[in-house]
Amino acid sequence: MPDPVEWWNECGTTNLSLSGRRYEANNPMIRITEQDRAVCVDAEQNPGRRPGSSEEKGSGITMVVAEETLAIDGGSPVRATPMPGTTSMSSRAMGDEEIAALTEVIRSGKLGRHEGSKVKELERAFAELYGAKHAVAVSSGSAAVHTAVATVNPEPGDEFITTPCSDFGTVLGVLWQNAIPVFADLDPETLGLDPASVESRITPRTRGIIAVHPFGAPPDLDALRGVADRHGIPLIEDCAQSQLGEWNGHLAGSIGDLACFSLNSTKHLNAGEGGMVLTSSDELAERARLFADKAWPRQEVQRYSLFLGQNYRMNELSAAVALVGLSRIAENVAHRRAVAKAILDGIAGLSIVRAPRIPAGSQSSYWILHLWADPAIDIDWLADAISAEGIPFRPRYVSPLYTWPVFTDAATYGASRFPFRSEFREDDVRYGPGLCPRYEGVREHLLVMSLDELWEMSDAEDVVRALKKVDVSIRRQSLS
Repeated sequence: MPDPVEWWNECGTTNLSLSGRRYEANNPMIRITEQDRAVCVDAEQNPGRRPGSSEEKGSGITMVVAEETLAIDGGSPVRATPMPGTTSMSSRAMGDEEIAALTEVIRSGKLGRHEGSKVKELERAFAELYGAKHAVAVSSGSAAVHTAVATVNPEPGDEFITTPCSDFGTVLGVLWQNAIPVFADLDPETLGLDPASVESRITPRTRGIIAVHPFGAPPDLDALRGVADRHGIPLIEDCAQSQLGEWNGHLAGSIGDLACFSLNSTKHLNAGEGGMVLTSSDELAERARLFADKAWPRQEVQRYSLFLGQNYRMNELSAAVALVGLSRIAENVAHRRAVAKAILDGIAGLSIVRAPRIPAGSQSSYWILHLWADPAIDIDWLADAISAEGIPFRPRYVSPLYTWPVFTDAATYGASRFPFRSEFREDDVRYGPGLCPRYEGVREHLLVMSLDELWEMSDAEDVVRALKKVDVSIRRQSLS
């Protein structure tokens, strides 16, 4: 049996960590426990492998992670520099092409969509990419969802079923149309809408389903399309997080009656701010276009508004930047997928986290990478431990939307509680914890981290190394 100190020194280290204790290599007072001897037996049977280490392969990443002091406990972090794209937008994939496109617009003097050509060009290119007949460019992703909801033209007090796991932009337009968000529970792995939960919440007042594609992956769009069709209501896809996500060979945004995209500075296609509404319905497209432009029929000689609309027009500068980004969006998403695969393959078999189980036919575009933590581990400590290694995982993602003050306090129009309490409904709609227990439960074990198209495989290796380092430490502590 090899001497553990000598063997460790042969591996090029000056300290030995066994049974959760630190031993100086030259300390003659070392006492070897049975647990330590078991490690040495393992070493004899697996020559070249360090004690208390994890050696695994995945997607081209091979590494040995010896037990080290965690950064959260004062050790050296795996990574000392921020991940690309996490500190400022200057690290996003933008450069001379965008500058040239902006210069062209500025020199033309045509900065508004009705004077220039860039917004119209972007709409044509976007519609072609997704196989839609019409695209309407707007000022943000939130404006896109609002436009889609307004296009359906609900009555005050009507209902839209959606997810509790999203940005407020998903429901903002519902409230501005004086309608009621109804929250359905989620698939516990993907966090997409659970079709059965959606169907259980349909009432005579339901006017649509807003299906968010969480983190880049579509929910079960076939089942949700079936629910919508059975009840004669439109399906609106909120694709703000899933440019080029796929469901059974169909691009995200190509299955619903309307689809909404975000061009926010954090998204796959970065125009600073911007949004897009897609549809293949001539009728819906005409109303969407009008709503986003103050309901002003531009083809008429007289100036007037046909109905209550908004000014959500995109400008030529944003469109010019978006057009450049659109030309490389496929490369962007392919790279994100490769990096995510390297990470997920590299962490296979760890005890502290696991990858979500993704349904066959679903392909994420990885706006965010999410992992599920061992329920026995405190999620806040785990996120802090990984983040201390230089890898910015965060715990839980957003709290359920229905627990936010805008809902629990009915903070809408003064003290009126409108539209939750109004002459248009017989009930007084109330929100609070417990509406979606499945989501409330699983989010306590959720870790999320934003990805970026500028990540390299070395960045993926750092993520894997950090997770393995924490994993090794926790395993060793559990044995001591």
